[in-house]
Amino acid sequence: MTRENPSRRKFCAGIGSGLIGSLAFTNSVFAATPAKKNAAKISDLVGTVRNIVSRNEDTLLDIARTNKLGYVEILAANPGVDPWIPGEGTKITLPTGHLLPNGPRKGVLLNLVDQRLYYFPADGSPTTSYPIGTGQEAWDTPKGSTKIVRKKRNPSWYVPKSIRKEDPELPAIVKPGPDNPLGQHALYLGWAAYLIHGTNNPWGVGRRVSHGCIRMYPEDIKSLFPRIPIGTPVTVVSQEMKTGWVDGQLMMEVHPNLEQNVEIEKGEKPTPTPIPEMIYRVVQAAGTKARLIDWKKVKKIARERSGLPVPVLKPTPDSNKESASKT
Repeated sequence: MTRENPSRRKFCAGIGSGLIGSLAFTNSVFAATPAKKNAAKISDLVGTVRNIVSRNEDTLLDIARTNKLGYVEILAANPGVDPWIPGEGTKITLPTGHLLPNGPRKGVLLNLVDQRLYYFPADGSPTTSYPIGTGQEAWDTPKGSTKIVRKKRNPSWYVPKSIRKEDPELPAIVKPGPDNPLGQHALYLGWAAYLIHGTNNPWGVGRRVSHGCIRMYPEDIKSLFPRIPIGTPVTVVSQEMKTGWVDGQLMMEVHPNLEQNVEIEKGEKPTPTPIPEMIYRVVQAAGTKARLIDWKKVKKIARERSGLPVPVLKPTPDSNKESASKT
C-alpha cells in the first residue's frame, strides 16, 4: 500500500472539492508537481474510442464481446441505452481506448476497477488489453504482485471447500468439458487457488461474478495463452481514476468504482461518490501545465464515470495555431 506523504496531506487539506472551478495554484505547487514521465516507448493509451450504429438484432452484450469489451464498461459508456434492445440505428460508443493504470509496465497488469488485463510483451511488441471478470463482493480478487507459475490446457477444476460449502451439489473435481467454468485454458498464479482462465459463461466477463479468479472470453485467453511464459510477473491494482499523456495532451479516465460496478450490473443508477485526492492527482499529473486544467471538464468526467479517456487541458494560442495549420 502506498503511504500518503505529508506534502499530499497538506495540499489536500488546503483546498476543498467545492473550489474546483476557481483554484489558484502558486508557482511553488507547479515546481513540486512535475509531469509524470512515461515508460520508455510505451504509450499511455491503448487503442482508440470508436462509435458504431446498432442493428435491430444487436444487444450490448453481443456488441461488447465482438469488440473485446466487458459488460459494465459498455453500459457505463452508454448510459440510458437498453442493454437488451438498443434499437435499430442507436449510436453506441465503444470504449476501446484505455489509459494504462499506474503500475509496472511489464508482464501482466490487472486493474480490478476498469476490469481489464494489460499485457506488456517482453519483446517490446505493442501492449494489448482484454476485458476480464473479477471477484464478487464476498470473494474479492486480491491485490498485489505475483507471477504465472503454471499453464494448463483443458484444466480440471478442483473445487475449493469454501465453494462446495456454498453449493454442496458440486463435485470435488470438475473434469475438462463444457461444464467446466475454467474453460479450455488456465494460467495459475503464485497465489494459491487464484487463476486467470477462460470460461463456459462468457457473459460474466466485465462483471464481478467470480469467486475471486480472473475470467476472460474464451477467444481472448486462447490468443493470450501461448504468448505468456511461465514466470511472467503479474500485478493487480484497483484504480478508478487514470491519467496519461497522449500527443501532448493530458487525458483523464474515470470508471465506476467497485460498488458502482455492482449497481450498474443490477441496472441501478450508480450512487455518486467522490474520487479520493482527485484534485491533487490531476495537478500532479499536469505538472507545469496545471494552469491549463479545465476544472469544469474534470468535474464532469468524475461525475459521469463513463470510462472514456478525455482531454482535460484548455487549448493555448499556440495549440490553436497548430490545429489551424493542419486543416
